[in-house]
Amino acid sequence: MNAPDSSKSAPEVKPWVRRVVEASGVKMPPSDRGEVTLGWWGVEMSRFLAFCRRLPAGTELPAALEGYGRFLKSSDPAPADWRLDQAREALRCFRKGIENWSIRAALPKEGEGAEGAEPVEVNFRVRTRGAGGSGGEGIRSALPPAVLSTDAEALVAMAERELRVRRYARRTAETYLGWIRRYLSWIADRNLRPEEGGAVRSFLDSLALERKVSAATQNQALSALLFLVEKVMGGELGDLDAVRAKRSRHLPEVLSREEVKRLLGATEGMTGLYLRLLYGTGMRQMEGLRLRVKDVCVERRTVMVRSGKGGKDRRVMLPEILVPEITRHLEWVEILWRRDRNDGVEGVWMPEALDLKSPNLGKTLDWQWLFPSSQLSEDPVAKLVRRHHLHENSVAYALRVAKERAGIHKKVGCHTLRHSFATHLLEAGADIRSLQDLLGHQSVETTQIYTHVTNGGGMGVRSPLDL
Repeated sequence: MNAPDSSKSAPEVKPWVRRVVEASGVKMPPSDRGEVTLGWWGVEMSRFLAFCRRLPAGTELPAALEGYGRFLKSSDPAPADWRLDQAREALRCFRKGIENWSIRAALPKEGEGAEGAEPVEVNFRVRTRGAGGSGGEGIRSALPPAVLSTDAEALVAMAERELRVRRYARRTAETYLGWIRRYLSWIADRNLRPEEGGAVRSFLDSLALERKVSAATQNQALSALLFLVEKVMGGELGDLDAVRAKRSRHLPEVLSREEVKRLLGATEGMTGLYLRLLYGTGMRQMEGLRLRVKDVCVERRTVMVRSGKGGKDRRVMLPEILVPEITRHLEWVEILWRRDRNDGVEGVWMPEALDLKSPNLGKTLDWQWLFPSSQLSEDPVAKLVRRHHLHENSVAYALRVAKERAGIHKKVGCHTLRHSFATHLLEAGADIRSLQDLLGHQSVETTQIYTHVTNGGGMGVRSPLDL
C-alpha cells in the first residue's frame, strides 16, 4: 500500500516540531516534499504525546515508545506499512531532538476531586543544538548521555574509537556500547571501579538473578565488558568462566513445505519478493536486505552475498521461479533511481572509503539497494538525507501478518526461512558440504544440526506404538 498523496492538504508544520527536527540533526530538503514530511511527522509526534497522557506517571521514554509501537501494531484495522515507517522515522527524530523527558502527576485543579484516573503531564525540552547526543558522528547507544559522568563518557568515547579501529561490525559495536553504558551507570551508583573483576561479576550476577536474562544475553554482556577492561582500559580480568553462562542446545524451528507455501502465498509486494528470495537462497535477514542491484545476475541465475557473517563473500542460486518477478522488480528499482536523481537525492551509503575514492559511485544504478525503502531517511553517520534499504522491522511486521493469514502456530521469523531452506534441501538429497557452502558456515559441524530435524536423524524409526 502506498503513502497518501502529498498534494492533498498536507498538515501545517508546527513550530515546536520544526525545532525538534532541527535539534535532532536531521537535514530536511528545502522543498515542498520536505515540508510535507515535516507536517506528517508532526502529526505522528502529536499522536504519540496524546498516547503518553494515558500512561502512568514515571514512565520512561523508551518504555513509552515501545508501548506506542505495540499499540499501533495491535490496532484494528492494522496500520499500513507506510504509516508504520512514517511513525518510526518521526519518533526516532523526536527521541534524538528532546531531553529532560518526564511523565508526572498533574496538580489537581481547584474544585476537582480525586476520583478517576490520576491526570498526568508530559514534559520535555527541545535539545540544544550540539549538546548531548544531537550531533556528531559515530555509533550511539540507546541510553541517554545524561546517565554517565564525564569520566564515563570519555571511556565510552575510547571504546567507540577502539571498536572502529578493530573494524567490529556496526551492530556489534552498538550492542557493546549499550552494555558498557549500562555497566558504567550501574557501578557509579555503588562506588565501584570498572576494571575490578568483582564489579564485573556483581553486574553479571544482577543480570542473571534480578533481571533473569537469557544465557546468550549474559554472555553478550560479559564479552562487552571484557572488551572494555582488556582492550580499552588495558586491564586484566583474569578467569571469568564462572560467570559465563552455559547455553542450551536448541534445535531450529522448521516449517513444512506446505506451511512455507501458505506463508509465502500470504505475502505481497516487495516484502513478499524479499521473503521468497530468503527461502529460495537461504540468506540471512541482513544479507538479503543489503543486496545491491549489481549482486543479482539474472542471466547466470546467481546472487552474490557480500560481506556475510565473518566478512566472507559467497554465491548462491537465484531460483528459476523468481526470475520474471526479479526482472520486473529491477525495472521498478531503475524507475525509482531515476526519480531520485532528478530530485537531487544523495547517493546511497557506500562501504569503507568508496565515497572518498569515487564520490559519484553511490549515485549509479549498480550500487542501488535491491530492496529500497519507500521513504528517505537520515544517514546517522554522514548526516545526509538519502534512500536506505528496506527496514527489518517492516519485514518482521509483514511476516507476522502473513503468519496469521496462513494460520501457522509456530514461532516464525526470517531465520526460520533459512532453517527451512537447509532442512528441505537435505530432505531432497543435497550433500552436507554443498549446503555448508550455500549457508556460509565456517564449520560443517554447524551445518550438521539440520540432520537432526530431517526425515532421517531418528525420524525414520517407527514408534513401537505403531508396531
